[in-house]
Amino acid sequence: MEGTSNFNRHRQTMAKSNSRRTNNHRVRDNSTMETFTDISMEEGDSEIWNNFSNNFRQVQSVLDRNRLLIQQVNENHQSRTHDSMVQNVGLIQELNGNISKVASIYSDFNTDFTTMLHQRKNDA
Repeated sequence: MEGTSNFNRHRQTMAKSNSRRTNNHRVRDNSTMETFTDISMEEGDSEIWNNFSNNFRQVQSVLDRNRLLIQQVNENHQSRTHDSMVQNVGLIQELNGNISKVASIYSDFNTDFTTMLHQRKNDA
């Protein structure tokens, strides 16, 4: 359930970002909103939704790991010992790799989501 609510929040954020300001009035891109509505009605595609949910869980796991790494880097930095500073090099490298991993997951998610939208549009 948590993955579904995270996806719904993400979907709402995406819908808001697809809005644009014109002459101080908010104008919605109706085609995007209709597509989101159509997708939310298609609950039979559990494989697709499970894939999205798994991507979000994967990202959250990496972000949780990054939070722990940052805490460790801060503790090591405060200790100011040579060994701690050497250890920070590896921790920061892991952080950089994790950031790349998150970017890659989001990129894959974007591709999958766009493909799904185009397939839906073509099937309709």
